[in-house]
Amino acid sequence: MDSNIKRAAELISDAGALVITAGAGMGVDSGLPDFRGTEGFWKAYPALAKAKMRFEQAACPDTFQSNPKLAWGFYGHRLDLYRNTQPHLGFQYLQDMARHIEGGIFVFTSNVDGHFQKSGFAPNNIVECHGSIHHMQCQQACNLQIWEATEFIPEIDNENCLLTSAFPTCLSCGGMARPNILMFGDWNWLDWRTEQQMARFNEWLDSVHNPVVIEIGAGTAIPSVRRFGQSLKVPLIRINPTEACVSRSCDISLNTGALEGIKAIAEQLI
Repeated sequence: MDSNIKRAAELISDAGALVITAGAGMGVDSGLPDFRGTEGFWKAYPALAKAKMRFEQAACPDTFQSNPKLAWGFYGHRLDLYRNTQPHLGFQYLQDMARHIEGGIFVFTSNVDGHFQKSGFAPNNIVECHGSIHHMQCQQACNLQIWEATEFIPEIDNENCLLTSAFPTCLSCGGMARPNILMFGDWNWLDWRTEQQMARFNEWLDSVHNPVVIEIGAGTAIPSVRRFGQSLKVPLIRINPTEACVSRSCDISLNTGALEGIKAIAEQLI
């Protein structure tokens, strides 16, 4: 792997801009679960294991209708977890890399945890393709309003994965609110915030030259991040402990976790 790390560092040194594409594996070194497979999800949420409820069932708008206390127990727990967890040092290493690159850095992530913003990345240089748990919308999408979840402090019965405090409510109709996150089988997700982020990305991409993609922890089960990075048709560095293979000679594979891979490249650059 040492030769690939050296090649990755050389690619970044010659780059005019960096595009960071990140999936769930980016958060593992911060201590966050990535819900890889049913067993990984159930390990993080034993109450849902008892009920034999899969991730796709919990992360579904229908559950907010049929069992809203459980739905908000799941998302409320995640909101607390993401608020209270500190991003790992890999985030800082990436920012350090970008300081010496003319076009700077832009992030495209499927993660809803807000950890790129929390670690100091410019909010206007981030695309959250699946939305953000730190923002809310009306469960019924009575209007197009999206607002920050700052005032919602969930109280959770963790043993049973149930919300015990009051539901958050829509600012307009007073009905139940939900996270502004793209869920499974979701027709009510308001995507205009993400569309605005994409418009800023496209404007930035048109203004830079010789971009390089660093893809981190993006799997094939939900391939949004992989497909996006590959669609840019520029050199790509793939950091992934289990699915690191690449098909083009210009791409580089690092078969490792997020923090280890990012740190190795950063140290090579130094």
